[in-house]
Amino acid sequence: MKNVMLILKEQLENIGIIRRVSKYEERATYQSHYLGLMWQFLNPLIQIGIYYLIFGIGVNGGRNVSGVPFIVWMLIGIIVWFFVNSSLLGGSNSIYHKVGMVSKMKFPVSILPSINMMSNIVSYWWMMVILMGVMFFFGVYPTIFWLQYIYYFVCMIMFLFAMGILNSTITILIRDYHIMLQSILRLLFYISGPIWDVETRSFPDWLVNLFQINPIYYFIDGFRDTFLSRQWFWEKPTLSLIFWGIISIILILGSHIHMKFRARFVDYI
Repeated sequence: MKNVMLILKEQLENIGIIRRVSKYEERATYQSHYLGLMWQFLNPLIQIGIYYLIFGIGVNGGRNVSGVPFIVWMLIGIIVWFFVNSSLLGGSNSIYHKVGMVSKMKFPVSILPSINMMSNIVSYWWMMVILMGVMFFFGVYPTIFWLQYIYYFVCMIMFLFAMGILNSTITILIRDYHIMLQSILRLLFYISGPIWDVETRSFPDWLVNLFQINPIYYFIDGFRDTFLSRQWFWEKPTLSLIFWGIISIILILGSHIHMKFRARFVDYI
């Protein structure tokens, strides 16, 4: 726990650096493009259109899911998935790509995954604005359930932070890990629920229960519970305890190996 507290302290003490560097990263990524930062939401919009044509119209036949239009149901999940996917992949390589810069500057290596996550969150907020517009268009309006959005947002951020510390450290030690992570995320896309409801598919009960243990599934389904006013997070205590147990294990493990090896990161690269 000492390592966890130290890394969390480093994030809080360097929050200003995280914000400034993330803004620079955003501009640097799109500065040579004619449309610039507009690609932060244009690219996800194009992908959403493709997924809707394939899964919404092609596979699902345009039918409603949980009593709401498929496009609303899908947007809630797919927007979260885009943010999670880009943050996990970017966070995994964040230290490897920037460790040379950090060795010449005075800020801790542990904030690099957070910088990557902060860079991706701008696109996430733009897509959330679009989601709000689509939900209002189809008659899905705010209710008291929307207050728990804060809880599930914290769940998502803590998952990405814990995974960022773990993945970025392992990527330094084992370069093949990043490629393996890409393959794992392709699988998780189909079993985490962003594009279809695994509970209504022809999966056996034991497999559905296994899918629900997946942390990404937990907060994607939680965001749907929130915006579609289905249930409160405390109504599924077992899954909540499992989620926070998994996050705690990942964060403790990631912090331990990060602190153990970070003095030699440059040597490994």
